[in-house]
Amino acid sequence: MPPRSWLFVPGDSEKKLGKAMTTGAHAIIVDLEDAVAQGAKPQARVLAREWLSAHRQHVTENRPVARWVRINAIDTGMWRDDLAVVMAGAPDGVMLPKCEGPEQIRMLAAEIYELEQRNRVANGATRILPLVSETARSALTIPAYVDAPMPRLAGLTWGAEDLSAVLGASRKRDTGGAWTDAFRFIRAQCLLTSHAKGVWAIDTLHDDFRDEDGTRRAAEAAKADGFTGMLAIHPSQVQIINTAFAPTAAELSEAEAIVALFAASPHAGTLQYNGRMIDQPHLRMARQLLGIG
Repeated sequence: MPPRSWLFVPGDSEKKLGKAMTTGAHAIIVDLEDAVAQGAKPQARVLAREWLSAHRQHVTENRPVARWVRINAIDTGMWRDDLAVVMAGAPDGVMLPKCEGPEQIRMLAAEIYELEQRNRVANGATRILPLVSETARSALTIPAYVDAPMPRLAGLTWGAEDLSAVLGASRKRDTGGAWTDAFRFIRAQCLLTSHAKGVWAIDTLHDDFRDEDGTRRAAEAAKADGFTGMLAIHPSQVQIINTAFAPTAAELSEAEAIVALFAASPHAGTLQYNGRMIDQPHLRMARQLLGIG
């Protein structure tokens, strides 16, 4: 079952790290990048490693909490230093910001492989989640992920803040609250490429954490559009996201009925259900909703 809520936690804050596992987030992303000042990064790496080591078996809502780390971007030269420290904590995954295509994923994967061996972590256990939108070049490379062999790739996600600065854009949304063209294009590319690749599609965060209605609308729209989860910047957003992405009783009931209908007619390509025709895509969606592949 894909994590629904992905909460960023500053890697240099012992207080916030100490509370991270009480938030209900399905995935915690210990942030070594934007949330940490340059001079605080060495200590943040140590805190991240200690936190990762202390929470290897944590469970919330009857599911394990995924432990991720956002390292610094490839072009900063700090990413190897990040990995050298945090991989001893055996993170479930590494988020790569400002990722400019599959080649950077391959570079990161090669480094992770060496560090898995050194730290006695199972080969391939550490997944990768790139942020694919934070520079103009990274946004234009999104379709390249479809055919590139990347066994560690867990999903794709995107963000608007860095790109708006790169573009010099004075707005990200129009007067009606909808994403403007560049951001809407990136969001659609992220969603389509994720599904084409068969990996998680994770929508960007709602940047005003005090705006609960806005977070709810964004999360509900993300689920309706086909995303599997959503980023969060504050603990107050977590439960809103979890609720928005949770299947309703009616959705679960319908999914169970569709699976049962095809099980009773295993050779059928199309069947009738409640006055409408359903086929294999409906079956796949039903199985996915029920977590049975």
